[in-house]
Amino acid sequence: MLNFTKMTGLGNDYIYINCTDGVKIKNISEVTKKLSDRHTGIGADGLILIDKPSSLDSDFKMRIFNSDGSEAEMCGNGIRCVAKFIHDNNLSNKDKLSIETLAGIKKVKLLEENGECNEVIVDMGEPIFQDKNIPYNVYEAFSKDLDLDILGEKMRFTVVSMGNPHAITFVEDVNKVDIEKYGPAIENNPIFPNRTNVEFVQIINKNNIKIRVWERGVGETCACGTGACAATVASGLNGYTDENVTVALPGGKLQIEWGKDNHIYMQGPATKVFEGRIE
Repeated sequence: MLNFTKMTGLGNDYIYINCTDGVKIKNISEVTKKLSDRHTGIGADGLILIDKPSSLDSDFKMRIFNSDGSEAEMCGNGIRCVAKFIHDNNLSNKDKLSIETLAGIKKVKLLEENGECNEVIVDMGEPIFQDKNIPYNVYEAFSKDLDLDILGEKMRFTVVSMGNPHAITFVEDVNKVDIEKYGPAIENNPIFPNRTNVEFVQIINKNNIKIRVWERGVGETCACGTGACAATVASGLNGYTDENVTVALPGGKLQIEWGKDNHIYMQGPATKVFEGRIE
């Protein structure tokens, strides 16, 4: 028997399981694929485990598994929901938490109103530009311009890591992008040894952008927190936007700030959908 909570950050939905009380899951990749199936399982973009930290520097640890069973380094929408899960289940009474991820320790601040937490601010850390750390196979100094041949078309990308890899390209109208065609081709391009998330970005003005995300190991998602951060960084690097940006995704909006400390701050909602039990 396994208790779970289905949660969503702007439609980017995961199955959350509390492992702090000793719950162990065998064959986690296969379990994730089975539970994530939207026809025969619970249905989700993946599975997130909440566990005790590995060190005294953090309060909790999260592990993220995509719907294809692969493990991801970080999930921006997921970590907001982890914070809400911890709050709702009385696992901590702190309003500021340090959460261990494969992308390092992330600090979150819970915004409460009348005892409820439905909004979270996350310090996503500094963007990463070195090729070996993104990673991508171009061993030269970082350039915001990476030209690739994608299905016979020349496309230009800005490559950024927010603890996980992102390839960002700018388009006139995101609604006209054939994301099912180009997303997989970019994700699996040999230049990205660990595959990559892909963001198609439309600039609205200096403080507003609109994006669609092809998420590595999942496909198109309603929202992607790290993708919104990476898109904001890429937009700023290219001179399109200022430091405070509202990012519109199919599932809703996130507020992203590129701080003077070079850290990226993300604010957005976290919502519980339902709870259940797997026999």
